Amino acid sequence: MNELVFFINNVMIAGAVSGSIYAMGAVGVTLIFSIMRFAHFAHGDMMTFGAFMVLLLTTLFPSAGSAIGVPTPILMMPLAMALTACLAVGIDRTFYKPLRAHGVKPIVMVIASLGVTLMLQGLIRLFAGTGGSSLYVDDRKEIFRLPLPIEGVRVPVVITEPQLYLFALTIICVVALHLFLSRSRLGKAMRAMSDNPDLAQASGINTNTIVAVTWVLAGGLAAIAGTLLSMDVTFKPDLSFFLLLPIFAAAIVGGVGHPFGAIAGGFMVGFAEALAVFNWSLLLRPFRDSLPEWLSLPSNLAFVGTEYKIVVPFFILVAILVWRPTGIFKGKVIT
Repeated sequence: MNELVFFINNVMIAGAVSGSIYAMGAVGVTLIFSIMRFAHFAHGDMMTFGAFMVLLLTTLFPSAGSAIGVPTPILMMPLAMALTACLAVGIDRTFYKPLRAHGVKPIVMVIASLGVTLMLQGLIRLFAGTGGSSLYVDDRKEIFRLPLPIEGVRVPVVITEPQLYLFALTIICVVALHLFLSRSRLGKAMRAMSDNPDLAQASGINTNTIVAVTWVLAGGLAAIAGTLLSMDVTFKPDLSFFLLLPIFAAAIVGGVGHPFGAIAGGFMVGFAEALAVFNWSLLLRPFRDSLPEWLSLPSNLAFVGTEYKIVVPFFILVAILVWRPTGIFKGKVIT
């Protein structure tokens, strides 16, 4: 049972945390692709920007959250979401809208997004520096150790306060996104524009409004994901470097242009990473005495080392592109 609890901590909880982060990032990527028809490589930097805004606001008002009994970064997150959404809309109006007006091909938009990526990275490093920073400026991160009422089990289930907020907000965002896309008039207009932009425009749908709403949703979700990840570990200006490939892998696994497929893909990539770096010899340790003498368990049975975890989403990405280019939920493909 001790080994099983260790598996729960290092695979089930860790995979759910990574999956939630990747899912919210992948939803933004797939929404942008379904409406604008290009891969937005600057999305990871929008996640970093949202976390950086929370860091700045928390530094300015470090004790604001204690007044209502929540961590200050959580209190500042809605404002950071608004700022990130404004950044996303501003980037679209400044860089992408003129390109769309000239009818450029998607590859030109992709190259433009790479330029935006470098610009955002430079600006964030200019103001944030190159080192890591904790979002808990005046607070303390709570770590909950939950002992199991089972005799002989000495290892507790460990979960942190940011992880609890992450799981709760992921469920809220998924439900809210489903209701918005399926019930609201604006959500139905987004789906119509995703299916056929020309027909949607001919039907009287204001495509400029749909584009703006898409960027607002993508920016808000990016700020949530970046903030909660930085709360759980630490804020780093190069956060996007570790997030970009997994969120694109999640979007492609689920089906590009399919929001709920992106959520499923995010959890698939997150759990795949956790399973790949887990040391399986620990889980098999209780059976060591029953194994024959010639078969001994090595000290490390992980599929890949922790330092090579980034290889896992890359492998999943290549495998999905070869086996099923449209993804599990049959999303769109670039033509």
